[in-house]
Amino acid sequence: MAGVCGKSAVSLSVLKRSFSLQRGCPWPVLASARRSALEGRLMAVPPHPFRAHRHPAYVCFPCQDSMTETLRTCYSYLNQTSRSFSAVIQALDGELRHAVCIFYLVLRALDTLEDDMTIPLEKKVPLLHDFHSFLYQPEWSFTESREKDRQVLEDFPTISVEFRNLGQEYRDVISDICHRMGAGMAEFLEKKVASMKEWDKYCHYVAGLVGIGLSRLFSASQLEDAEVGRDTELANSMGLFLQKTNIIRDYLEDQQQGRAFWPQEAWSQFASRLEDFAQPQNLSSALSCLNLLVTDALRHVPDVIAYLSRLRNQSVFNFCAIPQVMAIATLSACYNNPQVFQGVVKIRKGQAVTLMMQATNMGAVQSIIAQYSQEILQKVSITDPSREQTLCVLNLIGEKSVSRAALTPRAHHISPVCVSAAMILAALSWQYLNATAGPAGGADMQGH
Repeated sequence: MAGVCGKSAVSLSVLKRSFSLQRGCPWPVLASARRSALEGRLMAVPPHPFRAHRHPAYVCFPCQDSMTETLRTCYSYLNQTSRSFSAVIQALDGELRHAVCIFYLVLRALDTLEDDMTIPLEKKVPLLHDFHSFLYQPEWSFTESREKDRQVLEDFPTISVEFRNLGQEYRDVISDICHRMGAGMAEFLEKKVASMKEWDKYCHYVAGLVGIGLSRLFSASQLEDAEVGRDTELANSMGLFLQKTNIIRDYLEDQQQGRAFWPQEAWSQFASRLEDFAQPQNLSSALSCLNLLVTDALRHVPDVIAYLSRLRNQSVFNFCAIPQVMAIATLSACYNNPQVFQGVVKIRKGQAVTLMMQATNMGAVQSIIAQYSQEILQKVSITDPSREQTLCVLNLIGEKSVSRAALTPRAHHISPVCVSAAMILAALSWQYLNATAGPAGGADMQGH
């Protein structure tokens, strides 16, 4: 994204490997499982311990034969433009799957338009403000983009016709979020993130609105209670936690590409220029700023716990929980870590697979959060300027994430449904990690 708007939460990753489900059968058939992500051991995890899920834990991907040609094309675009969550979106239950797919593609098109630095501002700003209206213009497309995902703009009529095929309850949500996000993008085109308040506002536009929109779609599908969609504060925090984690971790990459997302109010306490943190002689100041921002991101975790505890549908829970536990693990890896300013911070591939396999019930998620919060606590220096704030927020998280069980639940009387869910998660995990693994063999949660 141009200007400041360059790290949208809708820019997910593209999966390079796929797996299929045998039609008419709930049991997964792994298409390219050359080796197990967990060395051949699949540990089933019971459903949400606090509420009975109303739907089975297994998932079936959309049947291509039952889809229109334009909808099949939309799923093709989804696979091309989303490295990490394409399969997870397709694992959602029922008609929610199509609604989230179209929601993603609409925001991907909006984001691609905003990203394109070759479009003059005098043309781009009106396009961003009016983009939501193009959903109801069957012939509208944009053929002047040079971005790599430009096909979603050039073939926007294919996306917009499937948008119009959705139920009114879904169309209203997608159009509204698109309208608000376009206005926010236009606002931050040439505006730097100065204050911490503006950092929250920027993250709200590019990620919080995504969380709000998804939550409203969950409720509209009736897979989740109406309160999930109504509580915009919790939904916003879900997006802000992920977005801030990406921004914190990607300091060096953004600096190398001439982008700046760390709020000036934070970094100006420790340096005269944000780029100074990359200099070895400024490491102490850099770490102080880093820890301040990690502490700010952590304040959203209690809301994350509250949000996830409300979810009833297994596919929705998996969809929401996995990115959140990856984020808390990433923040733990970043906290007080000089590598943020020297290279790339990634959690280990095996660690990421384990997290994805375990984050299928609330007890396990709370245990994961407690574990990484404790790791951060052990790293807090007595001389860190943000020490008191960090300890305070970690104490609050501890109160919300009391462990109810060991990280690896015992598997007594495992049902075939739970085994199916675990197998699918293993396949999704392996695809995700093959897409995001860098030269060092790590795994990240990059949003591109």
